[in-house]
Amino acid sequence: GLGVRHWQTFLFFFALTVAYAQRVNLSVAVVAMTDAKAANENFPEYDWPEKTKSLLLSSFFWGYVITQVPSGQLARKFGGKITLLTGLTICSVLNILTPLFADWGGWQLVCALRVMEGLCQGVVFPSIHTLISTWVPPNERPVLGTCAYTGNQFGTIVMLATSGMLASSSAGWPSIFYISGGVGCIWSVFFFIWGASSPAEYKKISVEERKMIEMAQASEAVSEQPREKLHTPWLSFFTSPAFLALIIAHSANNWGFWTLLTEIPSYMKNVLGKDIKSNALLSALPYFAMFCMSFVFSAIAMQLNKRNCISTVVSRKLFNSLGLWVPMLALIGLAYVDADQSNLAVILLTVTVGFNGACYLGFQINHIDLSPNFAGILMGITNCVGNIMSIIAPLLVGFIVNNEKDVEQWRVVFFIAAAIYLVGNGLFIIFGRASVQPWNDPPPKHRRNSTPQVESQH
Repeated sequence: GLGVRHWQTFLFFFALTVAYAQRVNLSVAVVAMTDAKAANENFPEYDWPEKTKSLLLSSFFWGYVITQVPSGQLARKFGGKITLLTGLTICSVLNILTPLFADWGGWQLVCALRVMEGLCQGVVFPSIHTLISTWVPPNERPVLGTCAYTGNQFGTIVMLATSGMLASSSAGWPSIFYISGGVGCIWSVFFFIWGASSPAEYKKISVEERKMIEMAQASEAVSEQPREKLHTPWLSFFTSPAFLALIIAHSANNWGFWTLLTEIPSYMKNVLGKDIKSNALLSALPYFAMFCMSFVFSAIAMQLNKRNCISTVVSRKLFNSLGLWVPMLALIGLAYVDADQSNLAVILLTVTVGFNGACYLGFQINHIDLSPNFAGILMGITNCVGNIMSIIAPLLVGFIVNNEKDVEQWRVVFFIAAAIYLVGNGLFIIFGRASVQPWNDPPPKHRRNSTPQVESQH
């Protein structure tokens, strides 16, 4: 039945909903901020060229990559609740201040604000991964992990679907930032009261559920020491082919995902000729498909697991292939769609993003497969490297697409993303693993030499 671990998963879901709503709100808001006639003329309009807009859209990730690895260490040492709550609360307040900063300092101050938001949100995925590894038993991770991570799509859907209407309303484009920031503050209150870093810290959990979770965790986290006191085997991480393949798969996924997420509104407007309201709704459609398909893939994985049809490693590679190679084929098709074939373009975009939801059962959960003890740190490392791609991708689009209405220039963008999908998943298939690695439990001599003072310097 439903237990406290399911309630915690629900809170993780909404944490990611808030995080992604705040992360993508500028993608649609910038259309209204630079073209008042397309939304509400009573609010400020800024004359920002395409390169400036690409700079703003990538600036979030400048700060985001910096806090990835440190936050993995902090989440393991102090608990995922503290790091997640602190990061999202500050980010929510900064979102509310965005219109004021745009008025005071133009794009330069907005850029600095987005960097700060990125610094705050850098804690999100390492914290969530740490929390899932402590709250969710191994056999439930494919389902509950997917349920938590679909918050990404839900936040994206809500923001992209409503931002056009908000920008055209009497409250104007500033309401996009006020609402997303305000909802984040409300989530912070709920998580402060009902969130917990582990079953042992949650007072109202039943004895049966706590013991069930802890016994399941004991089967993989075999160390005699508490997780927060384990020595971190950095060298083992970066000499492990399985982990290096995971980094590459994560990076490939991020390149394609963020290329589309940050640029779909511009593509819809300039190539397909959609106004801001239909633009927002159509931009949300692919992520609604991804949200739905994530549960479809999760149900399939659950059935395969119950019937012992395939091993865990085959399952990871199968779903990762569906999540990267089917979108690769759709992107190649999208590259040859003409400007007057808008319906076909929307269908291919929907297939591209929709099938990407299979990656939640591929590389996304693979960190916990490799090392339950260091899952948050592994996620911090791969997300750090992967989100360097998130910085480069929008900047490259701004460099390639000089004429926003030129289909051939957008074709180059889609070809690059398809090629990266091909290589990234190919290496994951060859070198990826799904078993707990030996370095999950560092040798005793390393643990004896490790002290809290030394660990805090990492």
